[in-house]
Amino acid sequence: MSSNSRFSQSQSGNHSYKSSGENSQGNHYCSRDYGSGAANQNSYHYSNKDDSYYYSNPNGSTYHESSSGKATYTAPNGQVHQSYKK
Repeated sequence: MSSNSRFSQSQSGNHSYKSSGENSQGNHYCSRDYGSGAANQNSYHYSNKDDSYYYSNPNGSTYHESSSGKATYTAPNGQVHQSYKK
């Protein structure tokens, strides 16, 4: 997967931005570094052209919402919660 990324040293709150840009499919991504105290130090999110998105969070949880509105949250302990937004 090719990407147009820009690397940044900027800091905001308790994280620093690592990279952001668009991949070859035109989907936006942003990667952040939350440091050694985070369960998932290298968090990121994707916002896709089909209106779906995915978050990998610093606490180890994930969240995905499909373009049809199905939302899936996976807690840090592995428990999965699903709902429909549309």
